[in-house]
Amino acid sequence: MVVLLDFVSLLVLLNSACSTVLGEMESPIVNLTLDPRKRILSWNSRRTVTQQTCTIAIPLDSDTSQEPQVGNNDTYFCSFPNAVLHRGATLTVNATSEGQEFSEELAFNNSGKEGSGAQNLSCVIYNIRLMNCSWTRGPAAPADVRYQLYTWTSLHGNVSECSHYILDSAGTRVGCHFDELGEGRTTDDYFFLVNGTSSNTDIPFLDFPSVNGPRLEKYNPPANLTVENNVSHFVIRWDAPAMRYSLSNSVLCYALDIQKTGSSSKREPVFLSRQYKNEYRLPSSDVRGEHTVRMRVQHVRFQIWSEWSSARCFGVPEKNFLAASIGLAVGAAVLFGMALMFLCKRLSLKKKLFPPIPRVKQELAGSFLASLEEWHLQRPHFRSKHPCAHPGWML
Repeated sequence: MVVLLDFVSLLVLLNSACSTVLGEMESPIVNLTLDPRKRILSWNSRRTVTQQTCTIAIPLDSDTSQEPQVGNNDTYFCSFPNAVLHRGATLTVNATSEGQEFSEELAFNNSGKEGSGAQNLSCVIYNIRLMNCSWTRGPAAPADVRYQLYTWTSLHGNVSECSHYILDSAGTRVGCHFDELGEGRTTDDYFFLVNGTSSNTDIPFLDFPSVNGPRLEKYNPPANLTVENNVSHFVIRWDAPAMRYSLSNSVLCYALDIQKTGSSSKREPVFLSRQYKNEYRLPSSDVRGEHTVRMRVQHVRFQIWSEWSSARCFGVPEKNFLAASIGLAVGAAVLFGMALMFLCKRLSLKKKLFPPIPRVKQELAGSFLASLEEWHLQRPHFRSKHPCAHPGWML
């Protein structure tokens, strides 16, 4: 009996020891790090794993999970290119090794005084190769805050700091001007980050998801705006703006602002998209008095309008309408008179070329007929028996 109890105790001790060893097995996940610029989470695995997933949790956003990619030297990584890290993030890696599940967590904090970082960053590309960015100073920023803007066009591209900062009245950097962007490609994805420094406190950074280049472009207004009247319509034509990126003109949306000069009522703009002829026909019956037209343009899917073009005038001012009508009437009368004179001249020329055949004067014709009648009365008469003889003539 004692031997049996000793054997049972030994089994309990062995089982407890095995559980302790398994419970204390080291995680295969080591060197868990985050590159905040590239938004890449990477780690190493020190032994074989059968399954792994990585997850990023950001305040105010839904969690994003994916399976890692394999790099060199047992390195794994997950990329979160659209993650916004300035609100902080929690990144987690789950792995299965030798039948056990392991989890490692990395907390990323955007340290600094709350409300001291830059806010409301916006950027726009214009004139093909130029770009302006602007932001506002944080309400809790110290007086000596100094902001820096960094940009790059791919996750692994070179980072460039702004070289021409724009200052406000207090000397704080609140914008940046880029003189030369180089050749544009439709695959350009712009990344922006604004951080800051101060001698008094840490300044949190501000970042954004990547933005595709065409989404940032502000076009110049439509050029060569003209208006022609073909009696039935006023034909408005224009040239499409030059674009940084190789896109079809069919992606452009135009707004035409047509207003009557001096009128207090305003017409709603006319919106045109998918245009290939760059032409709009306005019925002449809709135009009474002098009007103006101006235009602007944007991409059909983005919300950056160009500036308005210069206005063009068309139509006849109402105060000149009566004078114009009288002028038209006088012009029509003159044309009619000229046509009448032309016809008269043509008839005169016809008489000269084809004079009329001379006729016997009436006096001579009367004398001849009288002599003929006297001769007829004096000659002997014989009545004709021909049934078709004319009753007024005797042969």
